[in-house]
Amino acid sequence: MGRRHHAVRFMPGKYVFPGGRVEPEDGRVNVAGTYAPHVERSLQARVARPSITRARAYGLAALRELAEETGLLIGEAEMEGFHARSESWKVFAEAGVFPSLEGLHLVARAITPPGRPRRFDTRFFAADRSLVSAARSDVIHPDAELVELVWVTFDEARRLDLPAITGVVLRDLAERLENGLERDLPTPFYRQGSASERELI
Repeated sequence: MGRRHHAVRFMPGKYVFPGGRVEPEDGRVNVAGTYAPHVERSLQARVARPSITRARAYGLAALRELAEETGLLIGEAEMEGFHARSESWKVFAEAGVFPSLEGLHLVARAITPPGRPRRFDTRFFAADRSLVSAARSDVIHPDAELVELVWVTFDEARRLDLPAITGVVLRDLAERLENGLERDLPTPFYRQGSASERELI
């Protein structure tokens, strides 16, 4: 979990999952490995124009944002040939890490309820920590977007200052781990901001 800077406008001081928006170049990045078929299928459900490119862009954006906000890079460290298509992907090339979607699992999807000033359509992914192939130590600091990064148990995480949806997704993640993270199971989809209004896709 990462603690956001107290001076940012959105969720100041909250503990959150690292993440951010999909950038246009994310869908064009070469990958060392792809999702499991059921993950790729789930990512194309309930979208206006489903495509494999868009589905892969969601996970690649997650990998890029994870690297930018925490310094943790997920991918293959013993492969050559990754060329960054943009400045935001250069950290992978410099570290010798070829991004891979193979170990990413879709845990949940949530759309911010209507009427909020800022709305997001968010996919939440999980990956085993063993997939982190490189880590930069200069990313987390007092002036960064995330000023602290902590590895916590589920019980410890629930005691942190969390956004409501983060607490809900933590519950979903714990359930998925209990049932088998790699299994082809329905994905929770939240659209009205209530954990009781959960659809499955």
